[in-house]
Order: sequence, then structure tokens, then C-alpha cells
Amino acid sequence: MAHKKIALIGGGQIGGVLAQLIAIRHLGDVVLFDIVEDLPQGKTLDIAEAAGVDKFDVSVTGTNNYNDIVDSDLVVITAGLPRKPGMSRDDLLTTNAKIMKNVAEKVREFAPNSIVIIISNPLDAMVTLFKKVSGFPASRVMGQAGVLDSSRFATFIAWELGVSVKDVNAMVLGGHGDTMVPLIRYANINGIPVMEMLERKYNDKTKAKEVIMAMVERTKMAGGEVVKLLKTGSAFYSPAASALAMVESIILDEKRLLPTCALLNGEFGVSGYYAGVPAVLGANGVEKIIELSLNSEEQSAFDNSINAVKKLVEDMDRLGL
Repeated sequence: MAHKKIALIGGGQIGGVLAQLIAIRHLGDVVLFDIVEDLPQGKTLDIAEAAGVDKFDVSVTGTNNYNDIVDSDLVVITAGLPRKPGMSRDDLLTTNAKIMKNVAEKVREFAPNSIVIIISNPLDAMVTLFKKVSGFPASRVMGQAGVLDSSRFATFIAWELGVSVKDVNAMVLGGHGDTMVPLIRYANINGIPVMEMLERKYNDKTKAKEVIMAMVERTKMAGGEVVKLLKTGSAFYSPAASALAMVESIILDEKRLLPTCALLNGEFGVSGYYAGVPAVLGANGVEKIIELSLNSEEQSAFDNSINAVKKLVEDMDRLGL
């Protein structure tokens, strides 16, 4: 059976790690594109030469030519400038919007039937722009952020409670930024509410609330925390691993329910905007959006996050991007 073809646009840290992870999981033949001459060729040659150790038979190639992504089944876009210390994701808007516009035109030309996952920041604006320029149906254009934010939230919960992160279920909705919405009420350890576990640990509801809110804030600022420590770059392994979960669900038609930046059409009271929501990902892309029941506090936080997304989109429109 022929391998699926997966194009990665952007040969930086995330693109390189993602190429390796896709190869190791045998998900498809990888084409890594970047505008920097020889960079993607060097990275993919390095990965390909590990095939004898990692035991994969898919091909991993690098290119500076968009012609080589022709007929890709899936495209993952990481192209754009990474954040530097002191920068917000939104600061990247103008520069990365110009890059995304060009990428969207090229993907539309060479891979018109592909499903597209976008990682570039500011995420919600970049996904909106790609959809607008490409004209692709909403089911085939989505963004990766919620899987990463949820993984961070789950990791902090596991550390706090001293349990395996394998048993932690946590979900983060809304825009990918400081207004994201970690859902405390739905977070659980194999069905046991996290708040119940925290209250048992501290025997104090007020203390438990303080602890969970600290984890919520750390989740919101987690990307910045990594940027501050690295000083010359931003997170790359966790975003790549998170994108891999989405790639795998689509390529293998797993129908996983993953927090995905998807276009809303009335769900959660929002229409015409991209935001992180629970979605079933399969061979057709975003196959279904699952509308959770939110209480008034959660809905208010979600609405606030949507307002931030709307402002980003408005800023992009104002700049004529």
C-alpha cells in the first residue's frame, strides 16, 4: 500500500522534530520545506540516516521548492518567526501574516486536496487567514494549540498530585493566548475530579482552589516560560508532539476527540471564528465539533477568549492582510 504524503512547511525546530516523529511512527512519506537553502535537506538527511536504528521505511526528504509538496494528503505549517523573550504571540501578527498568505497560495496551488494543520502564531489569526486565502472547506483547515495547552495543564496536575500523567484528563479551550480557558471542572484523574483530589490532599477547599488557579495561570503562560528559559527560541518538542497526535488521528482515521482550533458555526454561541474546541479528527479532517455544557463562569471566560480572537482578526483586517 502506498504511503500517505505529509508536507511540513517550515524547517525550524518544530518542523524538524515533527519530521522525525512522523517517520518513527511510519505515518507517511515526509517532505520538509523551507526557504533557507540546504537547511531542510540537511535535517532530513540526518533523520533518514537513522532509519536503520529507528527501523522505518518511509521516505524523509527536504526541499526549497514548493513543487515537491504536490499532491500531499496532509500539510502541517510551522512557517513564521518564533517568539523571543518579551514578545507576545500577537506581536508576530504582521510578519507571520505575510508569510502565511504566501504559504496558503502555494498549498492551494500544489496540494489543493490536502488537510491542513497550522501551528504558526498568533494561531487563531493564522488559521483564519489560511482559510480565507486558500478557500479550503473548514473541515480541512485547523490549528494546533489545544492539544499542547491541554498537555501542559495535565502535566502540571500530575506533578502536583503525584500521579501518572497517563491517567490525567484535562482540556483547554478558547484562543491560543493568555485568554485560553483550562476547564477545571472537567479535569479528572481517571474519572475522579481533580478538585476532589486536591481538596483531599490539602483538606482545605480554599487552598485547593489556590493551587488549581496557580496551575491554570502557569498553563496560560507556559509558552512564555519556555521562551524565557531558552532565551533564543521558543517551545518546539511539545508543539511537535502535540501536532503528531492530530496527524496520527487524521492519517489513521482514529476519530480521536482532541481540542482543536476549528471554525465555529454556532457552537458555544460563536459563528465565523476559529477557536479551540473539542473536535473529532479523522480521515476527513474536523469531522465533528463536540459542544460541552459550560457553566456561566466557563462561558464568560470562553467569550472573553473569543473577543481576543476577534480583536486579532480585526487587527489583521485593518492591516490589509
